[in-house]
Amino acid sequence: MNCLIVAAGTGGRLRDRGPSKPLVQVFGVGLLERVILRARSAGIAQFVVVTGYRGDAVRASLDALSEREGIAIRPIENDEWQRGNGVSVSKARPFLDAPFVLSMCDHLVDPAIIRDLMASNPAPDTVTLAVDFNIAGSINDPDDVTRVQCADGRILSIGKVIRDFNAIDTGVFLCTPVLFDALEASQAAGDDSISGAMNVLARQGKARVFDIQGRPWLDVDDPPSLEKAEALLKSGRL
Repeated sequence: MNCLIVAAGTGGRLRDRGPSKPLVQVFGVGLLERVILRARSAGIAQFVVVTGYRGDAVRASLDALSEREGIAIRPIENDEWQRGNGVSVSKARPFLDAPFVLSMCDHLVDPAIIRDLMASNPAPDTVTLAVDFNIAGSINDPDDVTRVQCADGRILSIGKVIRDFNAIDTGVFLCTPVLFDALEASQAAGDDSISGAMNVLARQGKARVFDIQGRPWLDVDDPPSLEKAEALLKSGRL
């Protein structure tokens, strides 16, 4: 199975820590490299990575990683990287015609989450989001997470400002190509985000959830979360 990783943004809140977010060092290893190696340990053999901001440096890093570790990595350039993250996913449409895992370049997750998500056997023409129901005990910044309202295994709504939510978006999805049609519809309506596409699918009854059952994950998005990630990696808790 392929893993699509979005690595096109600037990562402005970590600008002082590296040339771009994918290349920020986390306990001695680049953030994007950590995401790829964790996905590989979960059983993924092939990667598609969408680059954008300072893409030449990111692609050089990917070439070096591919050669050093023997990993099949296809880089794709998003020349509209200033737009929402859903545009980056859309750029990969010509290369993905079968189920694939979608991950953000700044989300470190327990590889078991990815492994069990791939084995969850979702219905055709659906997209399944790995969610964290442990809201009160989350190690992530509660003011910065993407919120999910779900019931009976389905997403009802997803976004940053949902009031009545009962789960958190981990940034890891098991997708079928139906996602690309939803992205097209969402972008036509003025929403370039992945969440916008998931809301399109939610209205169609095609957006599902997968419970990560309390396993660890962390969105590394700013200096405090970077320091938290390094401490957790050093202690072996992530």
